[in-house]
Amino acid sequence: MDRVGALIAARARVRPDEPVRQVAERFFRDPALEALAVVTGERPVGLVTRRRLLLRLARGFGQELYARKPVTRVAVSDPLLVDEALPVAEALSLALARPADAVYDEVIVVDAPGRYLGLLPVRELALRQGLALARSQAEREAAQARTADLEALERVRAQFLAHTAHELRSPANAVVGVAELIRRHAERGAWHQVAERLPLLLRAAGGLRATVNNVLVLSRLEAGRAEVELGPVELRPLLEDVAELARLLCGEKPVAVVVEADGLPASILTDGQKVRQIALNLASNAAKFTEAGRVTIGADVEAGVLRLRVDDTGIGIREEDLARLFLPFGQLEDARDRRHEGSGLGLVIARSMAQLLGGRVEVESRHHHGSTFTVHLPIQLPAPARPGQEASPPP
Repeated sequence: MDRVGALIAARARVRPDEPVRQVAERFFRDPALEALAVVTGERPVGLVTRRRLLLRLARGFGQELYARKPVTRVAVSDPLLVDEALPVAEALSLALARPADAVYDEVIVVDAPGRYLGLLPVRELALRQGLALARSQAEREAAQARTADLEALERVRAQFLAHTAHELRSPANAVVGVAELIRRHAERGAWHQVAERLPLLLRAAGGLRATVNNVLVLSRLEAGRAEVELGPVELRPLLEDVAELARLLCGEKPVAVVVEADGLPASILTDGQKVRQIALNLASNAAKFTEAGRVTIGADVEAGVLRLRVDDTGIGIREEDLARLFLPFGQLEDARDRRHEGSGLGLVIARSMAQLLGGRVEVESRHHHGSTFTVHLPIQLPAPARPGQEASPPP
C-alpha cells in the first residue's frame, strides 16, 4: 500500500520571520513553486501557497502586506499535517474533507515526532489513489474523472489568478504613474497641471476599485457567503438610476439609453441591492459594446415573476462564443486587439446573483446585430395595507 512519505514532491520551506516581500519574490522567480512550508526549528507551523499570497496582495492592494511584515501574516496557521506512514487513501480523504477554499492547498508531510519532511500536492494524491483504485473498468473511469476534475479546477484557478494580477496591475500602474506626475507638478508649483492630472488619477483609481470590488463580490458568491435580504423595491426609479449611469458610460457615443417599464406595480418584494447590481452590470456591458444606436432597459411583472430585459444594438456575440460568455474574466475579444476595458466579471456576477435569488439569465444575440439579456426572477408583492397602516412584507 502506498504511503504519503514516498510521494513528497518538494521540500521548500521558509522561516516565520521572513518578510512577505522576499517570499513573494521567490514565487515570482520560480513559476513552478506552488507552496512553501513555514518551519520553525524542524516543526511546521504554517503554509503559504501561491494562490493565497496573490489573493491577499490583490485584496490589500499589496501595500501593507507586501513590505517588511513577516510571512506568517499571509500563511495558513492550521495546515493539514499527515504522518509519512499514512496510506494515500486516508490522506486524500483528509485533504478533500477540508473547507472548499483550502481543499487544493498542499499537504505537509511530517515524521513520527512531528518534524517537517516536505510538501505533497493534492493532485499527486488523487493520481496515486486513481491508480490504486483501478482494479476494475468502472473504478478506473471514476478515478480518471476525478483526476480530470481536479486538473480542470487547477487550470481555472491558475487562469483566475493570472487574470486578477493582470487586471489589477494596469490600473495600479496608472494610479502610481499619475500620482508621481502630480507630485512633481506640485513641487514646481504648477497647480494648473495638477488640476489637469487629477481626473486621470480619479479614473484610474475608480477602475482599480471596480475591479477589486468585482473580485470580492464574486468570491463571496462562489463561497456561499452572500445573503438575500428581502424588502420593498420601487422598480421604476431603480431602472431610471441604472439608465442614467449607463448614459454616463456611453459618454459622447451616439447611443440613446431608454427605459421601457410601463404597468409595473408600485413596489415588489425582492433584494433590491442585488436586482440593481444585476441591471447595472447588464446595462454597463451593453453601453460598453454599443458604439451607436440604442440600449433599452425594460421590465415587467407577471405571475410572480419579474422579467428584466437589457437590449442593445451593439457588436453582438458569435454563436461559438456563447458558451464562454459567463466564464470569469471571459472577455471575448482577442487580447492583442482588445478595445474594451474591463475584467469580464460583470456577466458572471449578474448570473450568480440571479441564481442566488432563484432566477436565471437568458441570452439572444447575433454578431453585429446586438444582444438581448433577459433575467427571470421570482418576486412577491407587498401585502395590501390596512386602513391607516403602511404596506408591509408578509411574516
